[in-house]
Amino acid sequence: MTENVVVLGSGYAGAGAVQSLETEVGNQADITWVSDVDYHLVLHESHRCIRDPSIEEKVKVPIEEIKSPSTRFVQGHVEDIDCDDRDVTLDDGSTIDYDYLLVAIGSQTAFFGIEGLEEHAHTLKSLDDVLGIHEDVKTAAREASQSDPAQVVVGGAGLSGIQTAGEIAEFRDKHRAPIDIHLVEGLDNVFPNNDPEVQGAIRKRLENLDVNIMTGEFIGEVDEETVYIGDEEELDYDVLIWTGGITGRDCVEDVGVEKDERSHRINTGMNFQTDDERVFAIGDCALIDQPGENPAPPTAEAAWEAADHIGKNMARQMRGQPLKDWTFKSKGTAISVGEDAVAHDVMFFPIKTFGGFMARNLKKAIAARWIASITGVGRAAKAWPDM
Repeated sequence: MTENVVVLGSGYAGAGAVQSLETEVGNQADITWVSDVDYHLVLHESHRCIRDPSIEEKVKVPIEEIKSPSTRFVQGHVEDIDCDDRDVTLDDGSTIDYDYLLVAIGSQTAFFGIEGLEEHAHTLKSLDDVLGIHEDVKTAAREASQSDPAQVVVGGAGLSGIQTAGEIAEFRDKHRAPIDIHLVEGLDNVFPNNDPEVQGAIRKRLENLDVNIMTGEFIGEVDEETVYIGDEEELDYDVLIWTGGITGRDCVEDVGVEKDERSHRINTGMNFQTDDERVFAIGDCALIDQPGENPAPPTAEAAWEAADHIGKNMARQMRGQPLKDWTFKSKGTAISVGEDAVAHDVMFFPIKTFGGFMARNLKKAIAARWIASITGVGRAAKAWPDM
């Protein structure tokens, strides 16, 4: 009997999983791929579009270049998942039945109940988000002057916040635009909870780009003109960007599988299976159990690796075979800071933390390798100069 396998999402987890499933179960299953957009976004390089929106075509990979002709693609926004009836409801009211479901639908931005933040801040989860930031920064700069520069505030100094601040700085310098950039982080350092050596390297490069780093106080409230930080600090802004955390998508909040009570991210074992044996989850939407106390990190690297393994496990489930556990092993971190980059704990590199030519080209190579893996070397080569 042919099984109906449905994959939700076209991020790193979804795009990689479709190809993994095509390899592992393509002859014994009908695969349906569902996404609200008809392309895969190379999200960890999308910040490049803040400086130059023409890079959109380098980070936007059409679905048709990724999937095989036999995989059916449906564009639509997922509204509900019913594990009892085994179907997925889309925003147009249509339903898609499944025998096995892979939820790889990503996450949405968490605002942590901060008053005014969701209403007034840009987020960084989609191509529209990035292009919107570009337009608002450009408009604010056009209306500013050297004596009264535009104020751009980036909330959160994790990977997205660091890379966003760096790209805005490069836009400012390229166009000689009157812009002040403030990077606000509630914890004590940029790139929180990481090695002090890499934190210092990132801070140095941000400071060289004239980014004002404000750490140690959390954003408490936002209105249409001002960010209120801690008990006393007030920061007027023209453009506000929030990159401070993730939570589950609305459509998974009521799904009948075990989830985290606060974030609604789906709990899975180390084999990606939920407490419903026909439902699997990977990527940012999932809390994938790992040895120790913490689940797999919500990173592109982890989603990419999990996607490589998911096809085999879903094939084993269909055949009644035991599933295999997956353990995430990071190959290192590479972070863009404008034109520069910082790399840390990179596998097989003798230097723990480094920047310069080697770090920049490593960052390019990571993006190019991913693009090549889902499409081909030609598209990766075209993207290389802008990564």
